Amino acid sequence: MSFLEIENLSVQFQLKDQVITPVDRISFDIKQGEIVGLVGESGCGKTVTALSILRLLSEPPAKIASGKILFEGNNLLSFDNKQLQEIRGNQISMIFQEPMGSFNPILTIGDQLTEGMILHLGLTKKDSKIKAIDLLGKVGLSDPEKCIDYYPHQLSGGMLQRVMIAIAISCSPKLIIADEPTTSLDATIQMQILELLKQLVIDFKLSLLLITHNLGIVANYADRVNIMYSGRLIEKASVYDLFTNPVHPYTQALLTSIPNIADNSLLTSIQGEPPNLQDLPSGCYFAPRCPKVQLKCEKQPELFEIKKDHLGACWFMSD
Repeated sequence: MSFLEIENLSVQFQLKDQVITPVDRISFDIKQGEIVGLVGESGCGKTVTALSILRLLSEPPAKIASGKILFEGNNLLSFDNKQLQEIRGNQISMIFQEPMGSFNPILTIGDQLTEGMILHLGLTKKDSKIKAIDLLGKVGLSDPEKCIDYYPHQLSGGMLQRVMIAIAISCSPKLIIADEPTTSLDATIQMQILELLKQLVIDFKLSLLLITHNLGIVANYADRVNIMYSGRLIEKASVYDLFTNPVHPYTQALLTSIPNIADNSLLTSIQGEPPNLQDLPSGCYFAPRCPKVQLKCEKQPELFEIKKDHLGACWFMSD
């Protein structure tokens, strides 16, 4: 059973003289205890989707143009600010892209970690500090008794990301949204953070929306994956199906651009650039870069079922 369901979600931004749609009629769901990947190039709408779930976009200029965001059957788009406050950080938490820019520089780590527990769990300052120290230990920080009194500038990027994860799990949420959680971290720290998230999903019976541009990460950690391009979902499948039978030319191109240490050939790249949201093609958005483009690609394809639980949006697949 899915406890988060996004149905036909569109998000628009009002620019000075134009409306753009960075998220265009997307639908996907997340089940309990599941890791779901949302994958695509920078600017494809992944972060806007994540921020929309918790209603963290500034409205205006942003506007939810259509759709539903159902959490345990309740549409979050109908919630007022007080109701949303009960959800944010309590039942749904978010790990943001840049740990260095996500903390208040004038508050200690302890102050920022205990805030949610005092607000949502009703803990005293003393009890919340005891729990905060325990959480810092669980996310792998050495000497958490000292770290809790540090300021953000006294910790490295990897340490701050661990603190952010501790904040995310502090109120025992049902869902964590991890938006590029390993951005700007070195390879060793990346693996440690991802392994930590995976173990937390198991230990706390969480669900995780893992947003990334890296299909290698998805292959190792996700159960299902949604591929996003220029605001639209263009392929949805289990991780196994996606890697053994990718059907959309964009997905195929992403997979062939992954480095393979057993292959000495040159890396392939996707020719061209993603379209400008202010000047989108009239048909398939990937057509200008697609090696399989056909005349029928002048019309926008919709997602259709290729086989059970595997959907794609490409005219080439319908031949």
